[in-house]
Amino acid sequence: MSEKLKINIVIAGRSYPLSVSSTQEEEGMRKAAANINQLISLYEQNYAVNDKQDVLAMCALRFASQVEISSLDTEKSTEMAFQKIQDLNELLKSHLE
Repeated sequence: MSEKLKINIVIAGRSYPLSVSSTQEEEGMRKAAANINQLISLYEQNYAVNDKQDVLAMCALRFASQVEISSLDTEKSTEMAFQKIQDLNELLKSHLE
């Protein structure tokens, strides 16, 4: 059984102790925290935001929308690939008949 690694992540000036199962997960958590903190700084510089909760909500919306947009793009790519496969099947059928 693998041992959990204890790490400390700082987001918006608050410290969060976490346990992760691998160094890869640790690296992912640290990169995610760095991205969040960078986006917080960007929002604080560009918008008149007084409350950290508002900034964190804006960050959550930004990251969630990126996931959704990526999912929609993947869906569209899958549909396009499926259509091309169907078109190729029809073309093959027409040449084999």
